[in-house]
Amino acid sequence: MAGPVSDATVSDVTLARAASGAGLAGADARVADYVALLKPRVMSLVVFSGFAGMMVAPGHLHPVLAAVAVLCIALSAGAAGCINMWWERDIDAVMQRTRFRPIPAGRVVPEEALAFGLILSLAAVVLMGLAVNWLAAGLLALASGFYVFVYTIWLKRRTPHNIVIGGAAGAVPALVGWAAVRNDLAAPAWLLFAVVFFWTPAHFWALALKYRDDYAAAGVPMMPVVHGIELTTRRIAAYAAITVALTFALTLTNDVGRIYATAVFVLGVLFVTRAVALVREPTPQRAIQFFGWSNVYLMLVFVAVAVDALVR
Repeated sequence: MAGPVSDATVSDVTLARAASGAGLAGADARVADYVALLKPRVMSLVVFSGFAGMMVAPGHLHPVLAAVAVLCIALSAGAAGCINMWWERDIDAVMQRTRFRPIPAGRVVPEEALAFGLILSLAAVVLMGLAVNWLAAGLLALASGFYVFVYTIWLKRRTPHNIVIGGAAGAVPALVGWAAVRNDLAAPAWLLFAVVFFWTPAHFWALALKYRDDYAAAGVPMMPVVHGIELTTRRIAAYAAITVALTFALTLTNDVGRIYATAVFVLGVLFVTRAVALVREPTPQRAIQFFGWSNVYLMLVFVAVAVDALVR
């Protein structure tokens, strides 16, 4: 359920060095490797998505159960990222950006990583079902299964639209958060889902622009590799505009107020402006800057949801 959200904001080289030397040894280094398998930066965005779904949902969930729900979302996201690393270990070994990850670097045995991911995934779903409700647990299982089987195994190596379809996995946690509180699904939850779904291609294609040669060498048909830089940047701008429009659509419900509306207006202007700047100057440096900003943008949208809910 990690969703196709890149963890490139974390330096894989830094993680590798930390795990192999610099003050870590033996069991400590092994712990660091297993943490790296969970893609913690990706996990944090997924958790924010689920938390936003919980905050916008009318109703009340006991703080302890809310903490359990967030923990389950985090564990499920990390487990999906771990299984993704197990399946893509051959790609990771080829790409410069990922070759120092624990499996291709030989610090974690592939079978151990797979077992770790499966156990965490199962534990997250069962705990969510027993402690919160089974609708939220079922959505959690659906997100993980979609990310692993549909995105990672089926689409990633077959089509440049892999991230468009696969983005659904990273968007489901918003539904999970809502369902944890309400035990149902409604329009605001689906709008949050749509925000993440349409944000994902713009976010990930910017990274693919930066590492276009890396993906080409690994044989991964990302959009810039198959259709070129110009078309990719235009599509990034289009998806950014749709994302912003969907954040405004949430204001048509009674579940957000003026604080949220003001925040997404300012954030939306900045997001689209930077996407247009990338179209005009499609350099690797501009692409990775947009990628970084897209992470900040989505997180701040979720923060706006939470703050708005607290003050209403």
